[in-house]
This record gives sequence, structure tokens and C-alpha cells, in this order.
Amino acid sequence: MTADRLPDGWRRRTCDEVIRAYAGIARLPTSPGERRVAAALAERLRGLGYRAGVEPVRATSSYALPIGLLSAAGLAAGLLSRYGVPSHGGGSYSGGSYGGARRAAARWGAAVVAAAASAAIADDVAGGSRWFRRVALPHRRAHNVVAYGGDPTATRTVVVLAHHDAAPSGVIFDQRVLRWVARHFPAVIAAAKENPPTWWPVILGPALVAVGAASGDRRLGGLGTAITAANLAFLADIGRRPAVPGANDNLSGVAALVCVARALQREPVSGLRVVLLSAGAEEALQEGIRGFARRHFPDLGPGTCFVNLESVGSGRLALLEGEGPVLMRDYPEPFRRFVAECARDIGVPLLRGLRSRNSTDSEVPRRHGYPVATIVSLDHDKLITHYHLDSDVPDNVDLDSVVSAAELAEAVIRRLAREEPAP
Repeated sequence: MTADRLPDGWRRRTCDEVIRAYAGIARLPTSPGERRVAAALAERLRGLGYRAGVEPVRATSSYALPIGLLSAAGLAAGLLSRYGVPSHGGGSYSGGSYGGARRAAARWGAAVVAAAASAAIADDVAGGSRWFRRVALPHRRAHNVVAYGGDPTATRTVVVLAHHDAAPSGVIFDQRVLRWVARHFPAVIAAAKENPPTWWPVILGPALVAVGAASGDRRLGGLGTAITAANLAFLADIGRRPAVPGANDNLSGVAALVCVARALQREPVSGLRVVLLSAGAEEALQEGIRGFARRHFPDLGPGTCFVNLESVGSGRLALLEGEGPVLMRDYPEPFRRFVAECARDIGVPLLRGLRSRNSTDSEVPRRHGYPVATIVSLDHDKLITHYHLDSDVPDNVDLDSVVSAAELAEAVIRRLAREEPAP
């Protein structure tokens, strides 16, 4: 029986079942829940005939901890620069030339610390070397699910990517202000091509502290200190929260991946190797896919491309043009065009022209030069519904949107099996 002859509505039923099966499990990065879902998903894929397993990878458990510590360093630098170094008596500031030298040393020390904190935050959120995480934080284990299908003798590979961990919530993710803007200024939303750069203020706070301390500008340093204090409060709020259900972000992607697996099991492809990857610790800023890259990228070969299914249950599918929390970088255009043509061929509407100021697992293969297509979904306000909120439950997922994402990923795979994208 071919995929086209499967019972009507099987994709919708499969998506609903997968999302509901795992949404009740708390799945913070590197948590026992993340490991439990990884094991269940690998067993599900093995039941469909895939060679599937769980691969532990070295990871940190949250972005809130490293970036919070760096923000705390920036805040301490701002306070030191603003209030100086107290004398040994503790009640007044040192006077005379010696006191002036101490204040100057404190000011320049604060500038160096704040500048280093700002640079390290930018490195971390942009997916750089993450030296601060490596040297300052304990590491745990994230759990990737890797399954192999398609033609094992093929020289070309497609990796279908999702992630099964879930994010914590936080006050910063409240969407009411954005919804208000959408209701009262619809033209602004219609014209928007990017979401707000939420990481810029986190980098800016310590940077202003550094400039203010180096220049002696107390107002600039005070502004940077205030921004950094607010950022630290938001990060502390995120760090103390449990996981949200994560039905849309990103069990919708996992469900679409399972649908693809089932369709390819019923009607296999030849001439193309298929890797199904559900990464862990994406919500710690792509720790799972970084582990997969270290282990598998050397063996994938130059003919590899990635299809990332990320939060595809919001209603309207979109093909992102690029992403970048710090600097915007587009994905390779030929593969984006190839995926858009596949969507047109099967009649799946696909928004174009949008870019994300958040980061996804797609950034890691893009950095390594692989063609990447990131399929997301947005609602009528161009927002991911219930993003990082406790209301991200199965009943709030648009299953038709998830099914369309699965159908599009399958169409891309089948066309890739027949032809290579234009360079």
C-alpha cells in the first residue's frame, strides 16, 4: 500500500497522537523527561522499520544560566564603575591621589569586565565558540534521536530535523503587547519582515556599561547598568520556571517528522539516504544539534541538505529566508527556491520573505555550509502561537498546518530522490 492509499486522515491522526503522547512529559533540556521522550520516539521509529537510536551528547541545560552569569558580571561592573571602591574604613571613598588612582583602576577594570561579558553573550547567542559555557559551567547530557532510512547506498543525504525538548516560560514571552500592536496597527504587522531582535538589549546592556566606564560617562554607564539589571531579572525568571507543554514548539515538528517516516516506510525512495533527527537541548540554544554536528557532519558528505520542521502548528507555513540573533544571515537561496517549488507543486501555501531574529537548529548546518530550509508557522499576527507559554498545549495546535508541513517535507524528499537542486 502506497502513501497515497493510506486511510484518509492518517496524517492528522498521527500528528494528534504524537503530540498528545509527549506533551504531558516535562522536557527541559538534558532532563530525565527529555531522555524519556527520546527513548519513546526512537522506539516508535524502530517500529516503523528504521534503524533508530538515542545518542547522548554533551550539553548545558539552559541558556539562562550562562547568559545570566555574564549579565550578573556586567551588572557588577556597572555598580563598581558607578559607586567606586570603598576605603578600608568602609564608610567613605579614598581621597587624594591614591584614591583617585584606585577609582581609575576600578573604572577601567569595570570597563574590561563589562566588555568581555557583552562579547561573551554575543558569542553564546550567535552560536559561536561558547568558551564561557565550556570553562565555567558543568555539562550534562542531551539526547538526540537519530534514525536512518531511504537508500543506504546513495551518495546524497537529506536530514529531516526537529527537536523534542521544551522551553521554560517567562514574563518576557507574554504576547499581549504584541497582540495589542497587531490589533491597533495592522499595517505595521503586515509590513514586518523580522521579529524584534530580543537579544540585542542583552548584549547592549554590558556594552553600555563598558563604554560608560571607559569614558567616565556616568549617565551612559547608569543606563547600561539599568538595562543589564532588567535583563538579569528576566533571565532569572526564565531559569526558575518548569517546562511548558511544548505542543507547538516543537512536538508539532516531531509529529510531522513521524508522518514523514511513516510515509517513506510505506513508499520508500531510492537514490537518497534519509536521516531523521530529533535533537535534544535545542532550547538551550542548539546544544543537541551541535553534538550531532561533532559526531556526524564529517560523514555526511557534500551532497547533504537539511529540512528543519520548527513550530509548524500555528496555522500558516512560512519558509524562512534567514536567521540571526546578532547578525542576520540568509540560508542558501537555491535550496530555498527548490523547497518553495515543491510547496507550489503540491498546493501548500508558503509565506516567503520572512527572517527570524531568534535562533533555530538550522543555524548549525548553515554555519557548516549545508543547504538548509527552515519551515515554521505563524498565525494571523505573524506570531508563533503560545510561544514559550504554558498555554502551548495540544488543543491549541493547528493540526492542518502540521500535516501540511509533513506533506511538504515528504515532497521535498521525493523530489530530491529524483533530482539535485540547482547550484
